[in-house]
Amino acid sequence: MLKLSQPNISDAAITAVANVLRSGQLVHGEESETFERELAAYLGCSEVILVSSGTAALHVALLALDIGAGDAVIVPDFTFPATANVVAMTGARVIIADVMPGTYTLDVTQLKNIAENWQGPERLRAVMPVHEFGCVANMKEISQIAKMHHLAVIEDAACALGASLDGRKAGTLGDLGCFSFHPRKTLTTGEGGAIATNNRELAARIRRLRNHGMERSEQGIRFLEPATNYRLTNFQAALGRVQLPLLDNWIQLRHDLVKSYLKALTPLIKKKWLRCPLEKDGHSWQTFMVVLDESFNRNEVIANLREQGIETNLGAQSLTSIGIYGKSQINLIFGPLLYTQGLALPLFERMAQSDVTHVTTALTKTLFDLNKK
Repeated sequence: MLKLSQPNISDAAITAVANVLRSGQLVHGEESETFERELAAYLGCSEVILVSSGTAALHVALLALDIGAGDAVIVPDFTFPATANVVAMTGARVIIADVMPGTYTLDVTQLKNIAENWQGPERLRAVMPVHEFGCVANMKEISQIAKMHHLAVIEDAACALGASLDGRKAGTLGDLGCFSFHPRKTLTTGEGGAIATNNRELAARIRRLRNHGMERSEQGIRFLEPATNYRLTNFQAALGRVQLPLLDNWIQLRHDLVKSYLKALTPLIKKKWLRCPLEKDGHSWQTFMVVLDESFNRNEVIANLREQGIETNLGAQSLTSIGIYGKSQINLIFGPLLYTQGLALPLFERMAQSDVTHVTTALTKTLFDLNKK
């Protein structure tokens, strides 16, 4: 079975983890702090704080900004539910805007309309653009709108470590950038995440919030505020450190595979049986998702491809379609469409070009067969 994604764990990475395990220094410590510095250097920011997951990163970012009950946060409709879940868990209201076709990222026109016409009882506090699948959102316009309306910008860069926009890395374009190191991500620590910022005061508070609200000094430990435990372990950090120098090369390999996908799928695009994502500069291609024409039942396509030895799946969820965040006041078109018709195809750097040929040949046959029904 050709898997949708596969983590790239080398013998060197396994050895690095084993060395930490043998040391007995398992919780957050020197290995984690070194990884934080290396990530900050890679991203070009002053501060990186490791946490236990991408969801933890988003949650503690909101907490650090004192966002909670009585506040509202704008999020895109098409994303993994964690983006909205963390907002709801703080007690704030989730405000959903549509996404753009081709990039699957936040529609800045809707963002502007929401910000300019906001009349809710809550105070509009922040916007959380998602760099979906590694495609950086329109951060220039998002940042301008946010500044005009005094909104914090929290980048959900869970899929976008290594992505960039105009020479700047994703996750460093807003006030806070949040990353995930889940096994579906290009760089993985099993579970894990990180927050990037150039704000040293915010960074200091985030470090407290991930570690029971405490600070260490020569005088000992002080507990400054209620908090939780969102630390990453040293052995997870060791796993990430070995991968980080290889990341840019892995992203380039993914770019090459995507070019092959786009070329091979051109006949299906011309038939209007599917649409492909835009090939934007700086895309890190964590996932390659096509959008099937509505005449096709995605579940049938997935089942047919599985019979041919290929794993595929939906790309992400539509928050409004899930229906647990309250009713949207905006007419959403693309988020729900991507949720029902989006099809994620296998993509990982160890794939061969022959694997792309196998997938596109099988997908072409599947759509031809289903079209005849």
